[in-house]
Amino acid sequence: MYSLTPVRALRAMVVLALTAGFATHLPTAHADTAPAVAAKPYMGWSSWSMQSSKYPGLNPDGDYSYLTEANVNKQTDALASKLKKYGYDHVNIDAGWWMDKTWKSGFDEYGRQKADPVRFPSGMKAVADRIHSKGLKAGIYLPAGLEKGAYGDGKTPVWNADGCTTADIVYGDLRTTNGWDSAYKIDFSRPCAQKYIDSQAQLIAGWGYDFLKLDGVGPGSGKSGDQYDNVADVAAWNKAITATGRPIHLELSWSLDYGHAADWKKYSNGWRIDTDVECYCNTLVSWENSVDDRWDDAPAWTGQAGPGGWNDLDSLDVGNGTMDGLTKAERQSYATLWAVAKSPLFTGDDLTRLDDYGLSLLTNREVIAVDQSDAPPARPVTPSDAQQVWAAKNPDGTYTVALFNLGSAPAAVSANWTALGFTGKADVRDLWNHEDLGSFTNKVTEALPAHGSRLFTVTPHGSAVTSTAYEAEATTNTLSGNANIADCSACSGAHKVGNLYLGGKLTYNNIVAAKAGTYQVKIAYVSGDSRSVAISANGNGATSHKFPSTGDWGTVGSVSVPVTLKAGANTITFDSGSSYAPDIDRIDVPKSSS
Repeated sequence: MYSLTPVRALRAMVVLALTAGFATHLPTAHADTAPAVAAKPYMGWSSWSMQSSKYPGLNPDGDYSYLTEANVNKQTDALASKLKKYGYDHVNIDAGWWMDKTWKSGFDEYGRQKADPVRFPSGMKAVADRIHSKGLKAGIYLPAGLEKGAYGDGKTPVWNADGCTTADIVYGDLRTTNGWDSAYKIDFSRPCAQKYIDSQAQLIAGWGYDFLKLDGVGPGSGKSGDQYDNVADVAAWNKAITATGRPIHLELSWSLDYGHAADWKKYSNGWRIDTDVECYCNTLVSWENSVDDRWDDAPAWTGQAGPGGWNDLDSLDVGNGTMDGLTKAERQSYATLWAVAKSPLFTGDDLTRLDDYGLSLLTNREVIAVDQSDAPPARPVTPSDAQQVWAAKNPDGTYTVALFNLGSAPAAVSANWTALGFTGKADVRDLWNHEDLGSFTNKVTEALPAHGSRLFTVTPHGSAVTSTAYEAEATTNTLSGNANIADCSACSGAHKVGNLYLGGKLTYNNIVAAKAGTYQVKIAYVSGDSRSVAISANGNGATSHKFPSTGDWGTVGSVSVPVTLKAGANTITFDSGSSYAPDIDRIDVPKSSS
């Protein structure tokens, strides 16, 4: 994982002078046929969570010292005996395998990373062979760029590339790149550059690795601009892996730029959408550190994931109880989001000491099936408020529905069938508890603890929702403040209302309701970042809702919001207040209340 927030970056740079990352990639574009790699989100274990933690006993020989051949072997054996039968089959070795315990790097005569003889006395091929002997896949990690220690005054020869040295593969000014500036940027306009990446790919393929995590990739990893644009690196790795003839999964890290989503999809099999989930504290993670950030950051990426490439939410550390640093409710919510978002399910826990509850979370076959199914990732069908509902429609017509209470106090959360697109009755099955809950009319409501969740399969038996659409740009609406009508090729009617900021308002007039009641109004909107808007009806009290990002200002998303209407004509107002609101495309008002 190794993506560090600014708070921890200075400390990490001192400890880790040269950094690495873990990636996996396959030379497959997203074709109509099932891809050879990453047909489904991968499952397994990664070393970084325990490496990065200050939990007593994990790193007795200094920070990040956990990573050793002996420890990898222990986790390999535990994965094979406890989790393999549930689909967990990757053992991923993260940053530091070529560094000694003072983080001094080692390289071979061709400037390629070389296993530290103390950490990995048998060498990386032997480690991969042992992982394979257990029927598992082996993963390894590298940073983007040419590590400074590999440069060797520019005289280091490139393997299998006559006349090429390290001086021939980087920019003459030795500009740095990646999330830690630990490497020189490679100039892929120079013919020797691809040959160096080829040499690295041939090395790890020859060792038998099935997965590569390429870390510190930009735009992303906290960096932007030409110096940190590593799209060419990722493309070169794709080409190099293809040339090896070995199907190697290429995973990119971290906080990848959404504006380059098409590049990540073209050249890799997965991309970390966020910073590290680890807390770099005396547990593996903490709720507030970055676990809870994922509910805000995942929605924009939902439409980018599918066979051949997945949105990576980082390690799922829910199996070790106290060492995880989470309540039981938080551990379940963590696992629930990862499953419905169809993130890779790889844990950083100590598999040799999983507690009973953690084992039950990691081995729940019904929940794993959600992550591994052919359904698309779930998305929020309600705003990103403290209480949220996420859902996905499955190929068989059922829905996967997750309820989340992200608030710090217990609260009830309701999933209204109207927000899913149907009305009437539906059967509900509780996936965590393997229990059929019976039939529910119009909605299901659950009382959830702080940071709690439920996960259901909902089987509808009602009818499709019928609604009346109202366009934001309609001449019957009222705009005030800065609000104006703008072109929007992705929007209904090719227009939207934007510039809703600092008091800008959009009021829909003459919204007709057959009878008084609460209606689940579906709002289509555009927002390149997460923004809030106050919504009111008929001049009554407004409720502020936070809308998740749609990824950019050309993509439309939708959420449903409860609005109380009177019988007859109504007004619905979107008020930006003292901040910035999303652009509004249209609203759909159901014919009947919920």
